[in-house]
Amino acid sequence: MRLPMPTDRSLAHAKINLFLHVTGRRPDNYHELDSLAVFAETADILTLKEPLETGEGLSLTIDGPFGAGLDAGPENLVLRAAAALRAAARQAGHTASDLPDYALHLTKNLPVASGIGGGSADAAAALRLLATAWACHEIDLAPIAATLGADVPVCLAQSTQRMQGIGEILVHAPALPRCAMVLVNPGIAVPTPAVFKAWKESEAEFRAPAVLPEQWDTPHAMAEVLRSTSNDLQRAAVTLFPVIAEVIERLDNTDGCLFARMSGSGATCFGLYAELEQAQRGASALRAHGWWAEAGWIQTGDDRL
Repeated sequence: MRLPMPTDRSLAHAKINLFLHVTGRRPDNYHELDSLAVFAETADILTLKEPLETGEGLSLTIDGPFGAGLDAGPENLVLRAAAALRAAARQAGHTASDLPDYALHLTKNLPVASGIGGGSADAAAALRLLATAWACHEIDLAPIAATLGADVPVCLAQSTQRMQGIGEILVHAPALPRCAMVLVNPGIAVPTPAVFKAWKESEAEFRAPAVLPEQWDTPHAMAEVLRSTSNDLQRAAVTLFPVIAEVIERLDNTDGCLFARMSGSGATCFGLYAELEQAQRGASALRAHGWWAEAGWIQTGDDRL
């Protein structure tokens, strides 16, 4: 179990879609989904640094393996989340002195545009961190999260959730067994709109929501049910980026891998394992191809601190 994080730091865990069904299209042309989201051990880290002089505004700096070239300006989701929370706090009666400016620092450990909700997780981390720093405990963060992006509500919950609607509706999810996971990314950024466009052009049909049990007792049982589900975007993503198929095949062939699939719109793929040691060996083997690979437990309970 992880020790509690200090209140000046928040982990933004990678969000993994174990399946993703495209179930329909809304009048505004957004697609409706059915997905089971879990969170991996690997995470970005958002840190609250020193308070700034009043009127300077919140600031953001970024480093880490995937920090190069990221915009740290006001359009970054971290600062957009901070601005949205500050506006809600003012509307709730908090004064400017209650809401001091801070320097924020993001250590970017997760690949960008990779199907694991990194930017959304960072925004959710900002909401959690600043709600504590500004003592905005009475403010419901979920509606604010929904205004920032479809994945931000589930990243705010940062627990196993079934996502529906465009992803913003969170409903009951099965209880999970202790299960290890490997994440692999071949080093390509995949634009989500391009994948949805390719899916639409393939004339694929909408899929019914998945039928899931109340709980899975073992990783093997979970993998068996997941084989009856789909990531409906995987074929479209592979058409655009064929290396994704190679990643999945190599994951599937690692010792102990129970199930392998692409997460979200890609290009990150995941493999499930009964034992952490198997996952660690699998990640090591996949790094030999020059790919980013990380092993860890699917997060449950106190692991999400």
